[in-house]
Amino acid sequence: MKDAAPGGLRYPWSEPPAEGEAVQVAPGILWMRLPLPMVLDHVNIYALDDGDSWTIVDTGMHSRRSVGIWEALLEGPLQGRPVGRVILTHHHPDHVGMVGWLMERFGAELVTTRTAWLMARMLILDVEERPTPQALDFWRSAGMDEAVFAERKDARPYNFADTCVPLPIGYTRVKQGDTLTVGGRDWDVHIGNGHAPEHLTLWSREDDLVIAGDQIISSISPNLGVYPTEPDADPVADWLEACARFAALATPDHLVLSGHKLPFTGLPTRMRQLIDNHHGALTRLEAHLSTPRTAAECFASLFKRKIDHGTYGLALVEAVAHLNHLYQAGRINRTRRADGAWLWQSKG
Repeated sequence: MKDAAPGGLRYPWSEPPAEGEAVQVAPGILWMRLPLPMVLDHVNIYALDDGDSWTIVDTGMHSRRSVGIWEALLEGPLQGRPVGRVILTHHHPDHVGMVGWLMERFGAELVTTRTAWLMARMLILDVEERPTPQALDFWRSAGMDEAVFAERKDARPYNFADTCVPLPIGYTRVKQGDTLTVGGRDWDVHIGNGHAPEHLTLWSREDDLVIAGDQIISSISPNLGVYPTEPDADPVADWLEACARFAALATPDHLVLSGHKLPFTGLPTRMRQLIDNHHGALTRLEAHLSTPRTAAECFASLFKRKIDHGTYGLALVEAVAHLNHLYQAGRINRTRRADGAWLWQSKG
């Protein structure tokens, strides 16, 4: 068991399950992993034992390799029993990608929030061969690097349909305050926001278990991004509000089963870290804006790592998110530059 500082995070498992295998993290709950073709190279999925069938939480991206791994999981750790339900924590492709495959194969029920289902279904159906005018305007307004803009403006963008099986019509909605009975436990539904709208988390009444998706992760802070669909959004405010609610629920003994990284305990500490991380970033950013800057010129103050080609897009949308938050809080101003980029500046 790896241990952080006293009162900090503890990791009951030092290694993840091998490909096609599972680890039991609690009675009737299996932890499995699927690979991702990106910097964050994995997603955690969970299977809850419902007796004659399984409930699966999140599913990974669709690919030939993922199908092969799922076949191995179904015949191996899942013992050939069918999947009766799929719980989707949020709409992102690494979580929804194989949902349609499992639904079609088993006639499985999909359980998720309304916004997650609507976003997933809309984005899987919305195939774009070139960036939209709105996307180009958004990139310009963020001050995207000229070389990156030139590379992306005529290229086919990533589409959810590239890595997600279409979702059949029909789902079961859950919302804040609901209770789900899954795997022999009653789970309270608590809805997060910020990383994804109406992000589902489940808190067991019977034991200290939290199924957290990407809302709470042990060693990374989930991306809080603004996109061309809602360029003035403030996901940082949504995130901080959800973190404050979850902090009031957290106990040191909660075992948190996240969408990425390792399961952990020490949830009160992690909630403080997640809140403090963004307050610290906002303070650094406000100081950085003593000189007018574009969003793309704010990476150094926000991120404690090198931003390369593979992480540029995520860094840009997160920079805009933090700038929007400061602006809507009345802490900074913005003006349009001649090329369409917003210049942000602190009021001090």
